[in-house]
Formats: sequence, structure tokens, C-alpha cells
Amino acid sequence: MTAQGLEVSKASLAVKRAPLIEGASLSLEPGELVVLLGPNGAGKSSLLRVALGLVRPDSGEALIGGQPAESLSSRDRARAVTYLPQVRDLAWPIRVRDVVALGRFAYGAAPERLGQTDAEAIVQAMAACDLIELADRATDTLSGGELARVHIARALASQAPLMLADEPVASLDPRHQHSVMRLIRGFVDRGGGALVVLHDLDLAALHADRLVWMADGRTVTSGTVADTMTPHWITAIYGVRATVTERDGVTRVLVNG
Repeated sequence: MTAQGLEVSKASLAVKRAPLIEGASLSLEPGELVVLLGPNGAGKSSLLRVALGLVRPDSGEALIGGQPAESLSSRDRARAVTYLPQVRDLAWPIRVRDVVALGRFAYGAAPERLGQTDAEAIVQAMAACDLIELADRATDTLSGGELARVHIARALASQAPLMLADEPVASLDPRHQHSVMRLIRGFVDRGGGALVVLHDLDLAALHADRLVWMADGRTVTSGTVADTMTPHWITAIYGVRATVTERDGVTRVLVNG
């Protein structure tokens, strides 16, 4: 693992004796987009929380930059990894630029007292997400796709080397799903590392460098799209039959039921 990498090794976690994850492992390095796949209830969100150090595993370990994840201060964690949870509700309507500025809190910044470095990071993040013209719009006037881009921009503004995103395309139409994934792909192509939870197998096959498959709280297999996006693993993980084809370098999945 590099000084900026993240690793979970044989982690188990239970709540009131109910196992959430059991012996789960994954890793993430700058320069790769890893997609975490698995059915509802497989333990994906719990694994992300362990990876971030938000929850201490009952056994195993989670490391960020070689340090125990749960030992990091909130500020150091935010500087190392930016996190997009499933629920990203905003309690009140505020300007787009102020939401993006939240990404600079790990550096002591607030919307009313931004330094030059903070301001530049915010503008760069908004530009990357095509939000400059929406900078002064209230968030309650935005579409779902626009709001998704705002949250991605907030993550980018932190300039953390790693990003963890839990279902960032949920409830979006296909166009905006691909738009969000292209933004994350761009972050990776610029040297970042992203771990993304998805349910859309085609979307995962199109964008991922590596897939991690989960079922019943366990990470079952990990590998490239070519090696693991197969009828065998789709059946093993989801319990459905599927046909996997490739044409012009694009992998497509047809679930047969």
C-alpha cells in the first residue's frame, strides 16, 4: 500500500450479534477506479464505513496511508479521503458555491473566510463539474442530476487523493448516471483513487478498472472486468442468470432472470 492508499484486511463487524461484514477485504490506490458490487444487504455500506474508520471492526483492520483508519482525526481523515454517503440531504437551501466550499472545511475554511488556495480549489471543482453558471443558484432549485454534480464538486474541492462514493448515481436517469461516473473517472485519470458502490453492471463494466464483489457480508472475489464480469460470478452473487458480451471494447450484461 502506498502512503496515500487505503486497505481493509479480513474485517468483521456485528451489531447486536447480527453480522454485517465477515472477513471482508479490499484495497484502493490512487490511479484506479474500483467498483464495489453486491445485492442489497450484502454489507457494502458497512464495509465503506469500516474503511473510513467511522466504525472500528470487531476483528481485522482498516488502514489509510498505513495508519489505523479509526485513529485518524476527523481533519486528517477528510484530507486523505473524501466521502459521499448514500444520504446527502441538505437541511436548508443554500448556494451551490457554499455547498462546494464545504469541501474545504478540513483546511479550516468556511464560506465567509476563504483563502486564495480555498477559492481556487472551489472554482476548479465547480469548473470540472460544469457548475460555474449555477454557482449562485439555491440548491432547492436544482434538478437531481445538477445536485449530484454539486456533491461531486464538494468532494473534488477537498483535493483528497481518495474518494469513496456510496451509490452516487442512485435515482438518476441514464444520462446523469454516466455524467457522474465520467466526473469520477476524470478524478481518477488526474491521479485520484475512487471506490464506488454501484448496482448497474453495465455502468460498472464501462468505468471500472477493478471490481470487488460482495455477498452475505463477505468479499467473494476481486479482479478486472474481463476476469470477473462473468455469468458465473453474476449468478453466484445475485442469483440470476446473465449473458455477458463484448463488442468494440464495451462489455454488456443481459440479465435473463
